[in-house]
Amino acid sequence: MEKGSPIGVFDSGFGGLTVLKEIVHQLPQYDYLYLGDNARAPYGNRSFETVYHYTLQCVNWFFQQGCSLVILACNTSSAKALRTIQQNDLPKIAPHKRVLGVIRPTAEIIGNFSDTKSVGILATNGTVASESYPMEIAKFFPDLKVFQEACPMWVPLVENREFDNPGADYFIEKNIEQLLTQSNKIDTLLLACTHYPLLINSLRKFVPPTTAIIAQGDIVADSLADYLHRHPAIENNCLKSGQLQFYTTDNTTDFDEKGAFFYGEPIQSKYVAL
Repeated sequence: MEKGSPIGVFDSGFGGLTVLKEIVHQLPQYDYLYLGDNARAPYGNRSFETVYHYTLQCVNWFFQQGCSLVILACNTSSAKALRTIQQNDLPKIAPHKRVLGVIRPTAEIIGNFSDTKSVGILATNGTVASESYPMEIAKFFPDLKVFQEACPMWVPLVENREFDNPGADYFIEKNIEQLLTQSNKIDTLLLACTHYPLLINSLRKFVPPTTAIIAQGDIVADSLADYLHRHPAIENNCLKSGQLQFYTTDNTTDFDEKGAFFYGEPIQSKYVAL
């Protein structure tokens, strides 16, 4: 491994910034590189092969920047590409490096939030089609019933900041209703897309007040902290100067403007061609 390396955080666009925000809040001492593949976003409706190809390309870019640990802060990439990269690619191209996702750490604890043992998953088409969440959750909570709803309109609503108007409410209510009609026992909703935390206030209008709404930022940050504690060789190799660098494959001005909305404070990005 390289002598001192930042932690890479990847997303197809802006959503992973909601995860990075929580990671930095909990683990501010480390250096981070964030890459948004905005030029090819969104990934949600793309084929497994395309998502895998794009994700592997971005992972290789992180490796070229010296990263020994990369977090796929993107549910679609985690669902459609992570396993193949971990099992087939890393042993060949970078056996000492690691790529982690957001699905497994979420699956490990999601059942703890539900009293009725019924959980609803709100996600992109690609994540729902992959069946990754039901399969992973079953490993840790075999008695948990998992219901899924694809919400293809939610990402563009968030990115265009249209999520708090009546037009957005129509789509949000529609998807929530379609999910909740699958079971009247659902008491926990998982926001299985990193854009969706920005919709929490709107979601609250259409679910019972006792329903738990779970975002992934804290979960991923907790999981990363635990991973670094359990893997001291990787942790010792991480740079610790608290520096953040942001990159995008598209327009930096647009990324900085919209990215600040997701991250919660101003950011300044650099362009990278893949």
